[in-house]
Amino acid sequence: MSDVALVEKLVEKNRDLKKEIAKVIVGQDEVVNQILISIFSGGHSLLIGVPGLAKTLIVNTIARALGLDFKRIQFTPDLMPSDILGSEILDENRKFKFIKGPIFTNILLADEINRTPPKTQAALLEAMQERAVTVAGHHYKLDLPYFVLATQNPIEQEGTYPLPEAQLDRFMFAINLEYPSFQEEVDVVKKTTTDDIQEVNPLFTASEIQEIQQVIRRIPVPDNVVEYAVRLVAKTRPLNGAPDLVKNYIDWGAGPRASQNLIMAAKTHAVVNGKFSPDIEDVQAVAFGILRHRIIKNYKAEAEGITEEHIIKQLF
Repeated sequence: MSDVALVEKLVEKNRDLKKEIAKVIVGQDEVVNQILISIFSGGHSLLIGVPGLAKTLIVNTIARALGLDFKRIQFTPDLMPSDILGSEILDENRKFKFIKGPIFTNILLADEINRTPPKTQAALLEAMQERAVTVAGHHYKLDLPYFVLATQNPIEQEGTYPLPEAQLDRFMFAINLEYPSFQEEVDVVKKTTTDDIQEVNPLFTASEIQEIQQVIRRIPVPDNVVEYAVRLVAKTRPLNGAPDLVKNYIDWGAGPRASQNLIMAAKTHAVVNGKFSPDIEDVQAVAFGILRHRIIKNYKAEAEGITEEHIIKQLF
């Protein structure tokens, strides 16, 4: 199938995919959009929201609709790296045998990732970057496609271990989940308090998703769009020539990985909307999720209630 035909087919299947997800998930359209863009781009996502906003259910439903294997790890302070990666045991023939951990899947939900110590958080790093893990000197490749969707609860800071910047940077998107509107909450209550169980049909296979990822990488991007993305990221750095807003409110700006992710996500955003090449509007559409967790505000910004979104919008 030609790339053009694949793009046209993806637009149609993406529409059907959202209908399947909407059988279970009420509202949260922007959250679902960003997760799907992240998956089709081959990136990972960090979902930030208070408890009870259906973070786990969203990820589970998307995994089923995409026809992918899904596993969930509940992160706790006593979780060890071997609980995620797997460990070697002696079998009945007194030979070492590797028992795979939950990291061996297509979609891994790392629930409340900031509840576990850095040693266990770091166990995910190699898997996220290399799509492989090393256990007891042996290198194991993970099944592709592979995505980590981590959740973080922003209200509890006591007894948590904030993710280091290097690991935050590995996430393509940081996605904020908000409370539902009144009508959406009414619909949620009606849907979830009956015995009517909605069946989600898988619309893709793992190989189809890999094919989509390869097509998206082949999408051409005009030079002016690449330069716009790089300039936008450069503006977040409080260096000489930076806007006053950035110098006043930001300690650290985004690195080159932000520029790469902006272009990859803009390509995907263009493709799922039926375009064959991204423009500046596509870059702006994905900029909030990609830059939000990569800029570090200073105390003055916190004191004055200046949000990351406000800063990013001013840089357009």
